[in-house]
Amino acid sequence: MSGTGRKLNHVWRIFATGFVFVLFGVGALFISLTMFPLLRLSTWKADTARRRIQRAMQLTFRAYMETMRVLGILTYHVEGAERLREPGRLIVANHPTLLDVVLLVSQMPEVDCIVKRGLWRNPFLRWPVSWAGYLPNSEGEALIEECSATLRRGHSLLVFPEGTRTVPGRPLRMQRGAAHIALAADSEILPVTIACDPPTLFKGNPWYRVPARRFHLNVVVGTPVAARDFVRGNEVPARAARRLTQWMLAHFDAGRTLRSDLGEASAAAWLPGVQPFTR
Repeated sequence: MSGTGRKLNHVWRIFATGFVFVLFGVGALFISLTMFPLLRLSTWKADTARRRIQRAMQLTFRAYMETMRVLGILTYHVEGAERLREPGRLIVANHPTLLDVVLLVSQMPEVDCIVKRGLWRNPFLRWPVSWAGYLPNSEGEALIEECSATLRRGHSLLVFPEGTRTVPGRPLRMQRGAAHIALAADSEILPVTIACDPPTLFKGNPWYRVPARRFHLNVVVGTPVAARDFVRGNEVPARAARRLTQWMLAHFDAGRTLRSDLGEASAAAWLPGVQPFTR
C-alpha cells in the first residue's frame, strides 16, 4: 500500500472507530428500551427471561464485532470457543482492551457478569442489567457470596482478575477476589488469554488514537482446572486464594505466547504435591 493509501486507511479507521462507538451507545439505549423489555414480558419466569436476554446480548455483541471487522477496524480469532459454552465455570481473563467483554460475551449464549453498581442508578439500564442476572460490583464478602451463589446455581460467571485494563509494558497485577469466588463456590476455573496486536484501546488510550494498521484480537481458551486442587489440607482460605491468584498471574504472563495448552501446563506447576507454595 502506498503512503497515500496508508494515510487514507488510517483516516478511515479513525472515522469508523468513532462511528462504532456512537453505534454502541445508541444501540445500547435502543435495545434497553425495546428488545429487553419485550423479552422480559415474553415469560413470567425470571430465569427463562434471563436466558433469553443473555442470548440476545450474545447475538448483539456478535453483530457488533462483525461490524467492526467488516469496516476494517479489526480482525479476531477465538481458539477453544466451545469451552466457553460449558456452564457452571468461573471464566477468568486478562484485560488488554476495551472490547474484551464484548468479544467474550459474543461467544457465549449464557454468562453472568459483574458490572458497575452505578448502572443500577441509571433509569434506562438498571432493569436490563437486573433482568440479565448481572451482578453489581459490591464490596468484599457480599460480592464473593453473590458470585459464588451464581456459580453454585450452575451459571457461568465472567471475571477479570486484574480489575481494570492492562497498560502495555507494565507487569500484570491480579486481585484475589476471583480466587476467593472460585474457592467459595468450589468451581472450575476456565482461563482465557487475550492478546491485542498492535496494542490499542488499553487503559489511558483514547479511541481516536488508532494504531498504524488494523489490530488483531487473539483469544486462547485454556484447560479448566478445579479450585479445590489449590487447597492443601485444612489451611485457611486466604492461603489457597493466594496460591490460586499466583497461578493466574503465571498463566497470563506465560499466555502471551498464545499456546492453547497453557491452561493444563501452567496449572500443573502449581497443583498441590507438584511444587511447594512459598510465602
